[in-house]
Amino acid sequence: MEGFFALRSGPPPDGSARPLAELYAGAAGPLRSRLALVGARLGAPEPRVAASIAYLGLAARLWSITLAPCVRGEPPPDLSPALLRWDPSHSTPDDLWLTPAAPVPPPADPVTHLRATVLDAHLVPLLAATRAEVRVSARLLWGNAASALAGALIQLGRPARAETWVADLLAAPPLAGTGQLGPGGFRRSTCCLYYRAPGGSVCGDCCFTTPPRR
Repeated sequence: MEGFFALRSGPPPDGSARPLAELYAGAAGPLRSRLALVGARLGAPEPRVAASIAYLGLAARLWSITLAPCVRGEPPPDLSPALLRWDPSHSTPDDLWLTPAAPVPPPADPVTHLRATVLDAHLVPLLAATRAEVRVSARLLWGNAASALAGALIQLGRPARAETWVADLLAAPPLAGTGQLGPGGFRRSTCCLYYRAPGGSVCGDCCFTTPPRR
């Protein structure tokens, strides 16, 4: 999970990474390539399984690199979709590259910053782009977003102030009802479908305790 907090800067070495803004504007090629790659790696029997896992992975990256500077009280990088480049052929941490830009001031309200930077700027259009490619439940994908957010918090040691921010985000749309953050961790109300991949299982925060019958 530590790699999810890493972020490369400068031009990607092979020039293959494209701004995420292009994906959100309708350039489906990179996302289509990523879904095919994830599906092949998983041996996924259904496109929606690959779509779910791909969305979960990118959501985890975006939450992690945004939440960590807030927890440390550092000026966060400008993660605008026009500046953040994504290479669908690479995995963490070589999937994201940030075009150098001046950091933004430390946010006065971290919850507003996290919502605007990750949810509004990235995960909402990523969800739309994913569903344009594959028939997959929006509620499932929002559950993935909530799971990724909770996972980043737990990896950072659950500092009290950050736990309050995460709880606020989980209590409001579009993440409301996707899971519960408690002393024992996070329990989601949906499933990411990983159990449907060959050799897959239910995750630690899954709504299921054992894989359901197909």
